[in-house]
Amino acid sequence: MARPLIVIPARLGATRLPRKPLADIGGEPMIVHVWRRAMESEVGDVLVATDAPEIAAAIEAVGGRAIMTRSDHQSGSDRVFEAVQAYEPQRSANIVVNVQGDLPLLEPSLIADCIAPLADPAVDIATLAVVIAEPSDCIEPSIVKVVGTPTGQPDVQRALYFTRSPAPYGAGPLYHHIGIYAYRRAALERFVGLPPSPLELREKLEQLRALEAGMRIDVKRVDAVPMSVDTPADLEKVRAAVLAKSPAKPR
Repeated sequence: MARPLIVIPARLGATRLPRKPLADIGGEPMIVHVWRRAMESEVGDVLVATDAPEIAAAIEAVGGRAIMTRSDHQSGSDRVFEAVQAYEPQRSANIVVNVQGDLPLLEPSLIADCIAPLADPAVDIATLAVVIAEPSDCIEPSIVKVVGTPTGQPDVQRALYFTRSPAPYGAGPLYHHIGIYAYRRAALERFVGLPPSPLELREKLEQLRALEAGMRIDVKRVDAVPMSVDTPADLEKVRAAVLAKSPAKPR
């Protein structure tokens, strides 16, 4: 059986941080940092799916594989699926991992964690979450919460709902969803063929389309949320973190 495919969708058209994938972090574009983290996971082949020749060139310059995709995709999932079909039309790889292109500090082990729930053949899609520690995060709409029920597997829940609201009600932990997904290939194909669903449009959360269609999403609990880059302030934080990790140059 072929190893999983890890696909990083990347485009230049971000509104809050233009040309985000090419933002310099410690002398390399952000997309290269994400590619390196995915390669370090040693889980499977890594592709960058993009519509921008500049992004493809940056990846190819470090020995990576970039797949050019259409520019009119409505979501990263659509871009991922096009890249997978182009790279491996024989369909031997039956697991596809969608890793966001704005996670330059991603712990490589999180990719294997994300795949783990797919050991259960009843699971269509797997993803990650972490217990929310800060009370203010519970009411922050930008932090997506996942409501789940135990599966009997350690640290794995079956997702019942995703929301921007604080949920579920009452005493107990709330879970911050981490937007990394591992799909069975057939599930990804079905997902991208579905129209946007009512709850997806209301919450602006694509994963609700899968739940509304009756697909099963299991969620692996992990210990920390990888820092994402959405704003110039986020970018400066990541640059500082990378600089702090860099070995001091001899004088």
